[in-house]
Amino acid sequence: MSVFALALGSATKNKDGKIIEAYFPSPIHNPSQELADAVSQVIGTNQGTVEVSKAHLSALTEIFIKAELVEAAVFAKAAIDSEQPFVVVNLAEDVKPTTVAEGYLKLQLISHRFVQPHGTVLDGIFGLLHNIAWTNQGPIDLPELNDRQLQARLNGEVLTVDCVDKFPKMVDYVVPSGIRIADTSRVRLGAHIAEGTTIMHEGFVNFNAGTLGVSMVEGRISAGVVVGDGTDIGGGASIMGTLSGGNSVVISMGEKCLLGANAGLGIPLGDRCTVEAGLYVTGGSKVEMLDDAGKLVETVKAGSLAGKSDLLFRRHSLTGAIQCLTNKSAIELNSELHSNN
Repeated sequence: MSVFALALGSATKNKDGKIIEAYFPSPIHNPSQELADAVSQVIGTNQGTVEVSKAHLSALTEIFIKAELVEAAVFAKAAIDSEQPFVVVNLAEDVKPTTVAEGYLKLQLISHRFVQPHGTVLDGIFGLLHNIAWTNQGPIDLPELNDRQLQARLNGEVLTVDCVDKFPKMVDYVVPSGIRIADTSRVRLGAHIAEGTTIMHEGFVNFNAGTLGVSMVEGRISAGVVVGDGTDIGGGASIMGTLSGGNSVVISMGEKCLLGANAGLGIPLGDRCTVEAGLYVTGGSKVEMLDDAGKLVETVKAGSLAGKSDLLFRRHSLTGAIQCLTNKSAIELNSELHSNN
């Protein structure tokens, strides 16, 4: 059985000594059994989170050097001279996270592109994570915010709160290669942003969701949603996630699809599908199926079309009926807009 992941990270504690977040600069996905065993021997477990001492850090540095993990070794060595708390998360199995540090590691594995959305168990993560004030002085546990703001003022400083949330913005932890994000506050940690993806100012990507290839995102990719290569999410468009009505159904769009401006989607679609601007299609929507001549064949619920390819959804301009016919022209994204060098 392969080992799932291990990582050394720095942590932030609240006044009660509880870890409220953790940063893992060089997580290791599917480490060798030899490496995992060596780390387990140092920290005393192969499944869980351990706060490590300077002696642990020295031993881990040697292990990482021997394994030729340069970035991990450099971080471990530098950590010895730091007064920050450090933790090792060692996960022989991919099971639901039981500590804050494990939750943060799993989110960072997704944003590092080691695993795709739905590629790791995140059950219970909402109850695990703290609601945190993300500030210019770092993460602050929410019950401690008022005291920290007062202390900052007494020191002649201003403590700026960027947001209050359980999930920080992704780029404070991971900046994947080959992407553009116009407003970084709109991409949560745990988002999977594939190389070549551009996220415009109103684009949003939640955790455990994202793109698998070159995409233009001007709308909302909700939690759990997966978008295929070459697909465009238009301005103001929204894809229903598992937290907003999709339930256990994974809402996805395949390759070379278009979700038009201000449109919405509540069913999974295959490749080369188009939903016209302003049209919201949910599983219960009644859809008139048209043949290639434009004649009505039957009326079905949109849910029966889930996962199918080459569909064009439009609304009849006079009757308002949702219609579906064969999509004869897949979209082509502007290559210059997706040059993220």
